[in-house]
Parts: sequence; structure tokens; C-alpha cells
Amino acid sequence: MADTVFAAVPTPFTADGDLDHVAARRAFSYIASHVDGLFLAGSTGEFPALDENERLSVIELGIEAAGPERVIAHVGAPDARHAARLATAAVLLGATRLAAVTPFYAAPSPAELADYYLRVRDAAPCAELYGYIFPERTGVTVPVTLLSSLAETAGLAGVKLSGTAARDVAAVAAACPALKVYSGDDTNLSAVLRAGGAGIISARSAAYPETYEALAAALAAGDAEAAASHQAGVDSIAALGFSVGQVKAALRQRGFGPMTARMPSDEPDEITAARISELVKSW
Repeated sequence: MADTVFAAVPTPFTADGDLDHVAARRAFSYIASHVDGLFLAGSTGEFPALDENERLSVIELGIEAAGPERVIAHVGAPDARHAARLATAAVLLGATRLAAVTPFYAAPSPAELADYYLRVRDAAPCAELYGYIFPERTGVTVPVTLLSSLAETAGLAGVKLSGTAARDVAAVAAACPALKVYSGDDTNLSAVLRAGGAGIISARSAAYPETYEALAAALAAGDAEAAASHQAGVDSIAALGFSVGQVKAALRQRGFGPMTARMPSDEPDEITAARISELVKSW
């Protein structure tokens, strides 16, 4: 099974701000029909605004839509106790792959960071565990040498590198050859693969899964002409910039419910919304 493109899916909310189970089932199933898997309850999924039961509901809905092997369930939290509890509960729902962002708000020491991942690992010993490094959101920078040590100590299967950490894909891949290294920068899949990365965990592919599906297929087939054509499509998407509001606007235009947000989401302006509509209709 290819694991090149995981969509970091947004969490659908109703107009009243409740978790929209109907829209989630439909959206998750549609997205999963085009990409290799789903990354659930992450930053794009507004996980800080979800209570524990809602996070687990999102994970359960994603597993129903894509199957347990095609889901990475995010269980990260500010503290190890909370993350470990979520990990145990997610596995009981059928999750076989978990991710945990580094603790946030209060920056951990290297020893505390190692303890955090070990406690998540101990809570779900049979699941694959992925680190999640996002300095701009957590305030925690993890140097390549420390990440290499964490990967060995906690038995990490992979890592997602987002924000400025995505610049380290090549260095992490070289230092940790057994680690599946995913980039949160989804603007150039080919470059990630050339750097030794396993693929991307992509917010934009949740909004435009067909474009990323076609690009990944062309790269896998070695079809340079088709890959260049589909990369041009990605370039057009990337030119709009990025926000959770844009991803939700695209899914809203596809008919997946109100797709409101709980957290600040930077909804697109009128010109950007019109361009999103054009991109959605192109498929």
C-alpha cells in the first residue's frame, strides 16, 4: 500500500458549532477515496478546540471511512498523561497508527520530551507511533540529533515535520533511515521524495484530493510530463496561500455541509473564494 499522500483533514462543524457527524462521514469517505490515508484531529482539524470525546469521535469516523490501516490518529496534548489516555482510547476504537505533537504551552526539556513519547508508546505498545514537530504552533524546536535519539528511545515509526521543521526532511531522513519522514509542506511532493521523505501530510490535499492523487500517481509511474502538469495544478493551489478557512471553503463548495470553524480560520476573501470555486470545479 502506498503511503505517499495523507490528507490532514479539517473537522466539520455545523452552523451552530457542533461536531457534524454526517458531513464528517461524507467528507472523510470522499477524501479517502483519492489519497492514501487520513491524518485526523491535527492542526487542520482544530484539535485544541475539541474536547476528548469529540477527538475520539473524529478518529472513529475516520477509521469507519478509510479503515484503520489508512488512518493516523493524532493524540498529542500538552501533557503526557492526557496524550497517553487518548492513545489508549484511540487504539480501543481500532487505531493502529498514532501521532503526537510535542507538548506545547510549556516547553519540555529533552528528558521530558523523551518521557512524553515513552508514555504514549507504553499506552499503545502495538500501534505505530509518529512524532509531530511544529515549532510555530508548539514553541518547541527539536534538533535533528535530538529527534534521532527520540526515535530510537521511543521506537517511533515516523515523523511529521511541519512549518520550519519541514526544512529538515533531508537531514532527518539521512540521520534516521528507518523512520518514515513526512513533510507538512505540501507544495512540492517530488522534492520531498527526492530528499528521502516518505511523502506529505497535506492540508491542501483534503480540499483538492484529486490534484494530489494525480500528482502522486504520475510520480510513481515516472511520467515526468504528467507530473509537471499536475505540479502546475498544485502550484495554482499553493498560490492562494493557506488557511484552515480556505480548506473548509473548498469542502463547503463541494457540498460537505457548513464547514464552520471554532478557532480563528482566516476565511477567504471574495476574490480568493472565486478562485477556490474555479479549482474545485476543474475536477
